[in-house]
Amino acid sequence: MASKVSVRQSMGYAFLSAYLITLFLSVFERQYLWLLVVVVPLHLLYLANIRQGKHSILRNYPMVGYLRYLFESIRPEIRQYFFESDLDGKPFSRRQRSIVYQRAKNERETVPFGMQANSHEAGFEWIAHTMFPARVQTKDLRVTVGGSRCKQPYSASIYNISAMSYGSLSKTAVTALSAGAKLGGFAHNTGEGGVSPFHIEGGGDLIWQIGTGYFGCRDKDGNFSETLFKEQVAHPNIKMVEIKLSQGAKPGHGGILPAAKNTPEIAAIRKVMPHTTVASPPAHSAFSDQFTMLLYIDKLRVLSEGKPIGIKLCIGNKQEFELLCKEMKHNRIYPDFITIDGAEGGTGAAPLEFTDSLGMPLYDALAYVQHMLEQYDLRDEIKLIAAGKIITGVDIIKAISLGADICYSARGMMFALGCIQALKCDSGRCPVGIATQDKNLYQGLDVADKRVRVANFHGNTIKSTIEVMEACGFGSLESITPDKIFRRVEQGQTKSFQDIYFPKQTSSSPVSKNYVLN
Repeated sequence: MASKVSVRQSMGYAFLSAYLITLFLSVFERQYLWLLVVVVPLHLLYLANIRQGKHSILRNYPMVGYLRYLFESIRPEIRQYFFESDLDGKPFSRRQRSIVYQRAKNERETVPFGMQANSHEAGFEWIAHTMFPARVQTKDLRVTVGGSRCKQPYSASIYNISAMSYGSLSKTAVTALSAGAKLGGFAHNTGEGGVSPFHIEGGGDLIWQIGTGYFGCRDKDGNFSETLFKEQVAHPNIKMVEIKLSQGAKPGHGGILPAAKNTPEIAAIRKVMPHTTVASPPAHSAFSDQFTMLLYIDKLRVLSEGKPIGIKLCIGNKQEFELLCKEMKHNRIYPDFITIDGAEGGTGAAPLEFTDSLGMPLYDALAYVQHMLEQYDLRDEIKLIAAGKIITGVDIIKAISLGADICYSARGMMFALGCIQALKCDSGRCPVGIATQDKNLYQGLDVADKRVRVANFHGNTIKSTIEVMEACGFGSLESITPDKIFRRVEQGQTKSFQDIYFPKQTSSSPVSKNYVLN
């Protein structure tokens, strides 16, 4: 099969041809000599762009890429009068994307001329600051994950890279994320596609996610293999294991790895036959209900020699989760952590009905799980991880106020890599080389540069979180409470997160991770 010719290569051939033709003409017909003044600088500009690593767009599209930057420079005026504002744009607004880019590049991140949001509209949220700011003593916010049955607890940053598989992301993107996690001292969730050499090459701490396909630990029939799991989980980079039950973007829906994407390399990582279509079923085959799932969790804890084992789910049927709490309480078997994925979470590709209409939003889900764990006196054993459009320090504080101990970000970290929200994740033609297996595209992503940007974004977001905590009088993570965060629910009426999400508690007795609900 013939290899594809990239835009970069095609343009290189075109410039070389134009240069040779122009040189030939100028030698024999001196009136064409002026063409060299045009062709030579453009050729040099092309050569400079394909050798730089800071801008993936210009590296993949050495000349056409400038059109994007030209339109970006004049876009504020065009957009202001004809199109969207900084607060428009889905799923992330231009303002949200910009703050990630600025923090990733260590650039100025202040905004001019005041608030753009309409503070009088329903849905507007804010945090109450204090006249007497607090002092956060530590500058590296971390939480220890591991209950009483865990022998190898893990000290995790409160902000980590959410699940994104190799196969969905390119090898350069995965390597850059893992290397950024190592540089910044935080963790990188592998996604359900298995632990790839590129996760290991980056050197970061890994959270190995195991989905219904059991990729990386499955036998020839697709069932869970204790032997393969034990071999893989022993790797020192793997700090925790996350059993994926469902994800917010497509809860209850299994994924498909098309035969065309199932290369020998990916097949070896996932322990499947290459060049075949591989389906991840909606449900696990290793367990069938709450009790057998707890037994499976305990089995993985033994096989991993005591590493933290958790589950990930998007909350759907509340009664099912309450039954899980009852089983945990009765059998005294607990996951070390539970990841709550909000329905607003993202994915490379999902059916419209699942993306738009299934699953509980993050804030509602966090509050519900927090309430259940407190009610059944399980909170001391289990840490909560929140995922779903968490980009800024304020996003982190809001999630913590509702019960989260730790937060994940997937798309935020992709923006740090250079994602421009082109919405081509499912096409294999990601223009910046992140969500693609096209060598001509992913080679444009420079790992050495992007790993620093990922680490910068994490570090600057943690710094911002601390600054907001201090301004609001939160001296520690434990002191963040929902009664200090407010939302305008309608014209002229506001409610605190305490009143909205924990209505049975009084504002003077805010729910916290150490408070037992009656």
